[in-house]
Amino acid sequence: MTEFKLSSIKALILDLDGVLWRANQPIGDLPSIFHGIKNRGWKVILATNNATRTIEQYVERMASYGVTIEGWQVVHSGIAAAKHLLELYPGGGPIYILGEQGVIQALAERGFYPAEEKVLAVVAGMDRSLSYDKLRKATLFIRSGCPFIATNPDRTFPTPEGLVPGAGAILAALEAATYVSPYVAGKPAPEMYRIALERLKLTPSEVLVVGDRPETDIAGAQGLGCHTALVLSGVVNDEEARQWQPPPDMICDDLATIVQSL
Repeated sequence: MTEFKLSSIKALILDLDGVLWRANQPIGDLPSIFHGIKNRGWKVILATNNATRTIEQYVERMASYGVTIEGWQVVHSGIAAAKHLLELYPGGGPIYILGEQGVIQALAERGFYPAEEKVLAVVAGMDRSLSYDKLRKATLFIRSGCPFIATNPDRTFPTPEGLVPGAGAILAALEAATYVSPYVAGKPAPEMYRIALERLKLTPSEVLVVGDRPETDIAGAQGLGCHTALVLSGVVNDEEARQWQPPPDMICDDLATIVQSL
């Protein structure tokens, strides 16, 4: 099933939406899955483009499903966006934000705060309180020359009812209104995976990245030289998964199947 040596794998980097859960429903028996991961001696980092939640909220959510993790084991696209902003503006400052608490907190930890005038940049991501007025203000700032930074390009978001608009749908509206493409901080950009590898103290060849989106989770991991596993529990079916080139190392129904097969 795999072309890589299983003995080389020392950690898993897991996406969340579509891999561990859909909306509020866990995918499989998560305590059993993570027990199997622990028994194999693998480390784990959760790496998600979804920056709506804070690190603490992700830790609490995993606990509600019976799985204990620590804050260092969570990386989201808001953290990558904040790191990029700090490279542009080392002193921090005012930012216009289309997003929720996760990205707001990540920016605050780097010295950036929400503002609606004299802003340094626009940061846009998933925002379930989105309004026309928010889009209007962001458009005006971008058209005036402010850097446009996106947390992630995911066009859809998996729920038990089906796929609904994701951050990429919001970016599409802003791009249409400004004719400006954003700098994308989240997957498939490599920064989130680099942060994860630094925390794990491992090289790309020593990790297996598990995701449900070929164009973000898998593409970003392949670009860094990580091993990859594409699951069918999120946004793609088997036919769509097999069309992705270059092919992932594994295509499986879900995370439980991967852990059992390894």
